[in-house]
Amino acid sequence: MLSWQYVVKRMISYGVVMWLAVTINFMIPRLAPGNPIQTIMSRFMAYGVVQGNQEIVEEYARRFGLDGDLFTQYISYLRELFSGRLGMSITSFPTSVEELIVRALPWTMFLLSIATLVGWIVGNLLGAIVGWSRSSKIAAIIGPIAWILSQIPYYIMALVLIFVFAYSLEIFPLGGALSRGMTPNLSWEFVYDALWHAALPMLSILIGSIGWSVVSMRALISNVLGEDYIMMAKAKGLKSSYIMTRYALKNALLPQVTALALSLGNILSGAILAEIVFAYPGLGWLLWTSVTGLDYPMIQGILLLIIFSVCTAALLIDLLYPLIDPRIRYGRR
Repeated sequence: MLSWQYVVKRMISYGVVMWLAVTINFMIPRLAPGNPIQTIMSRFMAYGVVQGNQEIVEEYARRFGLDGDLFTQYISYLRELFSGRLGMSITSFPTSVEELIVRALPWTMFLLSIATLVGWIVGNLLGAIVGWSRSSKIAAIIGPIAWILSQIPYYIMALVLIFVFAYSLEIFPLGGALSRGMTPNLSWEFVYDALWHAALPMLSILIGSIGWSVVSMRALISNVLGEDYIMMAKAKGLKSSYIMTRYALKNALLPQVTALALSLGNILSGAILAEIVFAYPGLGWLLWTSVTGLDYPMIQGILLLIIFSVCTAALLIDLLYPLIDPRIRYGRR
């Protein structure tokens, strides 16, 4: 069982980290060069002279919490945050930040959750096989390929896939999440169209994820091969496959569980570069458009969601790890 002291310490650390992250989240957009209100006014001025220019600037600053000094803006930001409001988007006014996030979140969850889980499962199984049978022909083939794939950034893989399968062979669409005229609904046609558009961005992330999981699991399996419990299992005459799955893989899998939890926590950040390449309407694409438009509330809302998901995933790891691995409890005692 977990001690109350252990839980309280982790919760206090979680609260402090969240507060620091929220404060940094407030400061980062304001360190960027440029002024979002002046950007909006420049767009208005492109269509002619705007009457009441100064009054409009002051009203926009008040509406988006950009009036007053930095400390006043920070207090206003915290007040809105604790009230459960993330504010209005500057570039998509009067749409709220929450509404835009709710629109983009399902696409990112759909894209990255499948890619992360499939990549983790397939990669760890292949890595265990490669690490356990290092001298086999399968290991000699899979090992180098996995190492190469793990070194290729997913956005480079995205460019290669889009050139080969979308531009040259024209098997998949160049970008987007749905075909023109298709609207989300509960039908097989919609599911097929969504999978067809998500195939290339998902594959670009999946390939690198599998490669990294194979390489890391192979190293972990290699480290446990000389352990006493492995030698004892072999001395008992147990089957090699049984030893691999019940002894080697079970003990080597714990660090990979940590990696999976952190990856799931990072899902909400979106695969920004992949979503930009494929014009996929997820949180990564929304964050990029917000940065280019100096949309402070939108940037803060997305980053806050990312911070919350990553910190919460780390907290759950700290709380669950002693339950998964008894050695941590014994070591602490």
